[in-house]
Amino acid sequence: MADDKTLRGPQDRTRINLSEEYEVQYWTKKFGVTKEQLAAAVKTAGSSTGAVAHILGKSA
Repeated sequence: MADDKTLRGPQDRTRINLSEEYEVQYWTKKFGVTKEQLAAAVKTAGSSTGAVAHILGKSA
């Protein structure tokens, strides 16, 4: 089944997909960071939401 782009949250809430703008918007709002900060955290920690939250000092 294809992703429904009208849904606001990510399909897999354990991973961050920077290729999908709606996911970037979701995670930047959830973590209270910029797109650049999110991308840097994903580059450092990988796509795991727990690891990214840890890098950003936020809760997942």
